[in-house]
Amino acid sequence: MESQTLKQRLVRDDDPVVTKDKDNNEKNRGNRRDKRMAMAKRGIRSLAVAVSFPLSLTLLNIYMFGSGHNYSALPKPFWFPPAWLLHITCMASSFLMGLSAWLVWAEGGFHARPTALSLYMAQLGLSLLWTPIVFWLRASWVGLVVCLAAFGALVGCWRDFRAVNPIAGNLVKPCLAWAAFLAIVNLKLVFL
Repeated sequence: MESQTLKQRLVRDDDPVVTKDKDNNEKNRGNRRDKRMAMAKRGIRSLAVAVSFPLSLTLLNIYMFGSGHNYSALPKPFWFPPAWLLHITCMASSFLMGLSAWLVWAEGGFHARPTALSLYMAQLGLSLLWTPIVFWLRASWVGLVVCLAAFGALVGCWRDFRAVNPIAGNLVKPCLAWAAFLAIVNLKLVFL
């Protein structure tokens, strides 16, 4: 019967305890909002770096070695892409790989799977090597080996990235298809 005799305490807005709690809640909300904004800004900056680094290296590579007169002068089958399409697709591949690497990094995947970072760096380096080897040095056999090695590194990236973040693994798939197509183009260049 004691519970029936209990009365509810009414809370007044001018109560110092309630006012203090309201102030603390507003400060906590403001702190949490500030922390989320700071995290979002760091995330955007890291995304910009992760995408712009491989993309700028690819653009520099295209600028320095991409206007290979050797490629346009070759007698090619009808299904060979023009040089400008090769360059655009290489830039798209660099963009997708940078984005997928950022997704893995954001999830802490490079710490959980250290081979993922080395595979990513290997495929980036190999893809940057392919253009000068094939277009400037006319070393189609070496270009084919580099292209196949880049494909192998991409398969490793796909496997490791998929284990950390399935979306990152899916972003690698178009790059795999592009590397396979480049290997076929390169194989045809060997026999021209």
